[in-house]
Amino acid sequence: MLAAPASPAQTAKPLKVGFVYVSPVGEAGWTYQHDLGRRALQRALGAQVQTTVVEAVAEGADSERVLRDLARQGHGLIFATSFGYLEPALRVAAEFPQVKFEHAGGYKSAPNLATYNARFYEARWLAGWLAGRTSRSGIAGYVAGFPVPEVVQGINAFALGLREANPKAELRVLWLNTWFDPAREREAAQALIDQGADVLTNHTASPAVATVAEEKKVRLIANQSDMSMFAPKAQLAAVAPHWGGYYTQVARDVIAGRWKVAPVWGGLRSGMVGLAAFDPRLPARQTKMLEAARRSITEERGAVFAAPLVDQAGRTRLERGALDDDAIARMDWLVQGVIGNLPKQ
Repeated sequence: MLAAPASPAQTAKPLKVGFVYVSPVGEAGWTYQHDLGRRALQRALGAQVQTTVVEAVAEGADSERVLRDLARQGHGLIFATSFGYLEPALRVAAEFPQVKFEHAGGYKSAPNLATYNARFYEARWLAGWLAGRTSRSGIAGYVAGFPVPEVVQGINAFALGLREANPKAELRVLWLNTWFDPAREREAAQALIDQGADVLTNHTASPAVATVAEEKKVRLIANQSDMSMFAPKAQLAAVAPHWGGYYTQVARDVIAGRWKVAPVWGGLRSGMVGLAAFDPRLPARQTKMLEAARRSITEERGAVFAAPLVDQAGRTRLERGALDDDAIARMDWLVQGVIGNLPKQ
């Protein structure tokens, strides 16, 4: 007796999906959030996918080698999750046209490389407003990685929210020119406290700023994920992306043969980013005001980068209306109220 032919579901090989991370996965932070997204993808699609992780991959030559190895190993979809992977990913994508690449951030694409990102600046405006309502000194501190547009957007949005709550407040910024260096992140956080900051935030990858905030008894707006395990008393809230839904949809599209190159930039409305993990001790009036501001942004009644916009030098950058996506994506200047110049790249 002949066996019945196997169904397509039984014979189809799983889609191999690779993830390249700039730092160790750890327990919180940028890479941790991406890995939560990977785990959500694996749970959602089960045997349809097989995921691979390569962590702590430096931007530059190392990332190009890792991306090429994943493509050679038969991965049909590869997520490159750090800004500095873009050029290496473009080179590898050209060598492996059958592989689909997704790059977090970036400003270039290819026939088989798409870009995706979250509008972190929307949540950072809310975070800045909360910092302004909380700070007693009127000084907030921001530990920044590289002066790429996404980081500049976040600093400016935070400063605008901060000064909406307290027009006299200032945001002091220290640049590290690295995403992940816990020792230097700690030093920068302490230096900002020494300059009078009583609320800290950051755009770097480790929990170091959170631990300093907890140790020195200042407040924290956590970056990329809930840092309450490191700063249970210091944390006011956390700006965090949620990648699981997006990663699952992209994998489904590749499996179904409908994947296309199209830039994705999701904000509060899409759920790709949010302000969450609030300190339960926050006054109810503050949380209600934050929710009203969030609704204003998601319902498009309010724009984060709306006129008047004035830069550090006192020059008016926007007299009316709001910046469009192109101007936001190319942002290379700092708003009034930010103390600390943009470093040259």
